[in-house]
Amino acid sequence: MEILQAIIDNIRADAPVREIRKGIHWTAVVSKHCGLSSTMIRDYCCDDEGENDFQSMLSKLTALEIARYVLSDDISKASLGLAAVNSLIDIDQGKCVELNAGGLIAENAEGKNVSVIGHFPFVDELRPIARNLWVMELHPRPEDHLAEEAEKFLPQSDIVAISGTTLINHTLPGLLRLCTNTSVKMLLGPTTPVSEVLFDYGLDVVSGSMVTDEALVLRHISEGASFRQLKRGGGIRLLTMMRKEFKNT
Repeated sequence: MEILQAIIDNIRADAPVREIRKGIHWTAVVSKHCGLSSTMIRDYCCDDEGENDFQSMLSKLTALEIARYVLSDDISKASLGLAAVNSLIDIDQGKCVELNAGGLIAENAEGKNVSVIGHFPFVDELRPIARNLWVMELHPRPEDHLAEEAEKFLPQSDIVAISGTTLINHTLPGLLRLCTNTSVKMLLGPTTPVSEVLFDYGLDVVSGSMVTDEALVLRHISEGASFRQLKRGGGIRLLTMMRKEFKNT
């Protein structure tokens, strides 16, 4: 929770919420900017009446008030909260480069032990490059490992790439504790807040997204687009901020 609270505390100004859009894959909150987060839902039945009360209350809240839901143990509310956080962050584009984090990892993975938390589309490109590639997932695919095996693989890794969704389920701090001081630690994916605050907690590379065509992205979210489809449709830039030169690690 400390990391999330620090990100919230670093937000410069609140803003009214102009729109909330929740699709199958992506949730958007539009305030100062259009912020994205992976749509996550609870895996148990909920009180429909209580849920309806929560939804009706949202229209009365500011973006910062919704952002505080990122601290909730309810991952559905935390998902919405992270989208609100991202809608309030003024990304310092002068400190960012526009690139795909998967390409950055591939450029530096040769002969390295690489751990990836979350099955990203680029993992197959890494297999012939890395000395060892360990992909960990809550719902593993063939060749993936269970999320619980992070305790085994992260201490052996030279590069650790972690999905920004770990901010929603609050597993990021525990994962960072498993990493060595010498490993390069990356937080990536469109859910990731592009905030320098994350560098204070041991991350070296922060790779997220910025919506440049709000109306287009909101329409595609409503149509159930995956992130690959959102990128192909335009309206999104991939931005990466680094604390230190990745190639020097």
